Amino acid sequence: MLLKDKVVIVSGIGPGMGIKLAVLAAQEGAAGVVLVARTPAKLDDAEAAIRALDLQTPLLKMPTDIAVRAQCDAVARETIARFGRIDALINSAYVHGEFATAEHAKLEDWHGPLDVNLFGSMNMTQAVVPQMKAQGGGSIVMINTMATRRPNAVEIGYAVSKGALSTAAAYLAEDLGKYGIRVNSAYMGWMWGASVQGYFEAQSKERGVTVESLKAEVAKDIALRRIPEDGECAKAAIFLASDYASAITGAQLDVNGGHFLPS
Repeated sequence: MLLKDKVVIVSGIGPGMGIKLAVLAAQEGAAGVVLVARTPAKLDDAEAAIRALDLQTPLLKMPTDIAVRAQCDAVARETIARFGRIDALINSAYVHGEFATAEHAKLEDWHGPLDVNLFGSMNMTQAVVPQMKAQGGGSIVMINTMATRRPNAVEIGYAVSKGALSTAAAYLAEDLGKYGIRVNSAYMGWMWGASVQGYFEAQSKERGVTVESLKAEVAKDIALRRIPEDGECAKAAIFLASDYASAITGAQLDVNGGHFLPS
């Protein structure tokens, strides 16, 4: 079990990767999983998914807007009070913002993605660092995006916010390594799950084509010739959070089936 006896905070609990991360943390033996999202019902859904697998992992549900630093501090404080330590933080919460080209993007729309994807992730990170320093180490994983690696036409605001997070993660890795705190990033591409399925179904109706044909259109540019499942992508983040990655910090791990192949 990769996370045996670890206390793990997962921000951004939702119907896709967020829940998958929480479930995997429980399956991998975590001593406690802290569920963080703005919407309490999503926390309940994650708890139900974990209990449906007959896992009795202790859970702490924290309705939280990570863009508010005081709420992030409360997550860290309650986690320590309940479990006594914080071994891993997986920053999965995000806001996408509008779909727009660089030429026509409304710059005021960038505040939402930046507030959550950059400042929110930094709020959560800074909130847990004192405890990780006190206990002699920990692991922080930033969920990033292939949109920062392979620009597409309409995701500039989202990609800019995540590009800034990439730089922040590199600085954090350099700054916190001396305390035994590792900071790594997983760059996700297309992931088959609730949100992508919904998008494909909407496109299917709009364009009058099948969902399978749309999936094939995307998959032809992916080395594995398929769209990875969000659950299998979540496993990469769990690996980075675990002691199996104990010699890894500052890494930028591409988790996209080979859609982006760095040279």
